[in-house]
Amino acid sequence: MIYILFGVFLLLILLRVPISIAIGGAVTLAFLTSDFSTALQIIPQQMLEGVNKASLTAVPFFIMAGNLMNVTGVTDRIFAFANALVGHFRAGLAQVNVLSSMIFAGISGAAVADCAGLGAIEIKAMRERGYRGDFSAAITVASSVIGPLIPPSIGLVIYAFLAQVSIERMFLAGLIPGLLVGLSLMLYLRLRATRENFPTQPRASRGEIATTGKHGFLALLAPAIILGSIMTGFVTATEAGVLACLYCIGLGLWYRELTWRKFRDALTDTTSMTAVIMIIIAFSIAMGWVLAIEQAPQHIADQMFALTENRHVFLLLLLVFIIIVGCVVEGVPAKLILVPTLLPVIDAYGIDRVHFGIIIQLGLLLGIATPPMGIGLYIVSKVGRVRFEDVTLAVLPMLVPLILVLLLITFVPGVVTFLPDLILGPP
Repeated sequence: MIYILFGVFLLLILLRVPISIAIGGAVTLAFLTSDFSTALQIIPQQMLEGVNKASLTAVPFFIMAGNLMNVTGVTDRIFAFANALVGHFRAGLAQVNVLSSMIFAGISGAAVADCAGLGAIEIKAMRERGYRGDFSAAITVASSVIGPLIPPSIGLVIYAFLAQVSIERMFLAGLIPGLLVGLSLMLYLRLRATRENFPTQPRASRGEIATTGKHGFLALLAPAIILGSIMTGFVTATEAGVLACLYCIGLGLWYRELTWRKFRDALTDTTSMTAVIMIIIAFSIAMGWVLAIEQAPQHIADQMFALTENRHVFLLLLLVFIIIVGCVVEGVPAKLILVPTLLPVIDAYGIDRVHFGIIIQLGLLLGIATPPMGIGLYIVSKVGRVRFEDVTLAVLPMLVPLILVLLLITFVPGVVTFLPDLILGPP
């Protein structure tokens, strides 16, 4: 069953079949060719049981919050404030791009929302100031990696559900790595600016900073309200998604940007995106059941221990494997397939599950900026009207700081576990 399952899955992926259909087809065919061929009702049973979890209700609300931010002009205000702060630096608008992503990450938690929402504004502004289109699109997709790390994060909600760990702990664990990713990209841009003649712009006056800050203050306050309400126990991490939506609706009404048509468009996009994610989760739960029946995790653990008992060597091999998977399979389905399989191995090596969650989150996120899947590359090439090949070549050097941060959080677990242990206590 295992060989048929993964063989069919990989074949369908190579044939460009949508990921949800690929997983579902592989699971169904594995059942039909096994001793369970007369018990196909197990598949829908596992699917329904898998998605019937309260923690997953946060997913559509965080997606909705990101969509509302995009249609109500909040992204423009975030970009304007970031530009007033750091626009005068060397490679100023590129630095603004990264800072805007760090701020927007605290609201939407989705890389796709960052690429599609802020990306259109950032690439247009950078081009108007004289930046090359491929460079503008590349730094946009590289900085979008920050989104799913800084809380709230849809990916971390799904991992917490799979690994049976606290969502609050995962949110806190992602904060420092997310900031490190942003700072590493800003440092990379600063070093690159010493040998390239990037366009510059005048320093904003204190009045301009105050004005843009005033206009965007309520938007900038959103991350603090969302995270603070979780940490103080005012809402659970799941309820925080509802709070984020209500806050975004309030912002849209306050700024007089939210119309019925815009609300309907945001709701439509949220519904379609949530449906796809839930179908993938449902089929992945059925796939996990097959893997458990065949004792695949135990076999993998035995083989890994036979290969090496050194935890650092195992982590290095794991990183290579995760990055390769992220290049061909999108983050959510990859996590749904890998996490249940790898958790027994992680436990056997004594690796903290929260630590592993941030490793796999960032490792798979690199995939949105690398071909052949590279969904972020496709989005920015479309919104920025840049050739896909040009964006791919331009983004490659920007992966270096991201990989260095990944190595840091992998081999220095305290970077990940310090904040959740400090605030919530040891697990």
